[in-house]
Amino acid sequence: MNTATATPKKVRASMMNAIHDLPLLVARDEGFFRDQGLDVEVVKTPGTGQRGADHQALRDNIFSRTMEQLYEQGQCDQFRMCEWGIMKRAVESNVEGGHRPAKIVALGSAMSTFAIVVDPKARIYEPEQLKNRPIAVSPFNGSHFTMLKMLEGFLNRDQIKWVNAGTHEERVKALRNGDIAAVSLMEPWISVAEKEGLRVIIESHSTRSEAAGDELDGPTLRKMFAAEAEAADVIQNDPGKYAHYLVTEAGGLLEPKDVKLSRILNAPPEPYTRERFDHTYNWTVSWGLVPPGATYESTVDNRAWQ
Repeated sequence: MNTATATPKKVRASMMNAIHDLPLLVARDEGFFRDQGLDVEVVKTPGTGQRGADHQALRDNIFSRTMEQLYEQGQCDQFRMCEWGIMKRAVESNVEGGHRPAKIVALGSAMSTFAIVVDPKARIYEPEQLKNRPIAVSPFNGSHFTMLKMLEGFLNRDQIKWVNAGTHEERVKALRNGDIAAVSLMEPWISVAEKEGLRVIIESHSTRSEAAGDELDGPTLRKMFAAEAEAADVIQNDPGKYAHYLVTEAGGLLEPKDVKLSRILNAPPEPYTRERFDHTYNWTVSWGLVPPGATYESTVDNRAWQ
């Protein structure tokens, strides 16, 4: 009898920030990918959330940023970001020439938390007080898109202003120094800000999307998403067990007790529907964040469920 064990399939998946990629990290570290017959290498592509992060993830050309550049060069197979950020990258990689195409392959498993934060000394108590006051974001990333989503229920669009004030760590410092009226932050920097006495005005969970190139086949993606679904379940059953990933990212500014566990929210990946595409794409087009002309067929591929 042949007792040889099949060689696990190698996949390179990139990660930017722990709150975005927690199911990916847990699936790797708890052996859920291995159980699916996969050898998933997590390629670290620092975003703006690590203490001491540089500014490559803030470049105006998104395809020159850390994670996007690695994908462009074929050094990773799969990645995830905020839903609107993935929409922008998937659309532009297919509409514009000269890029490695990427497709949206799932509504992702991490529901990252973002918040708009102010300094209490500024006496800002509600979103309406941010009218025409620039808010620091990471351009074309989750802190940017989610800020727009949160504020357009309170302000006219032409009253919502934003500015690039650097990484999350730099934004917190700029806010504390009085250089900016408000900042948009994700975890663990919301917790850092609260620990330092800063005030959350409004916050929301923001769904991830998953993207991949045509080279990554449907059955492999299905196994990846099954492992991530298992990871989402164990995280939700005991979020405190996995808060250390966020604490590490804050680089000594937090202890586990400082993390608000209700902000750690994850769910199984699922197909990206036409209804979801139409709603999200039309919203990004309306803000001038992506070019018009993309279609569901050119942008989305739910091959993991086929």
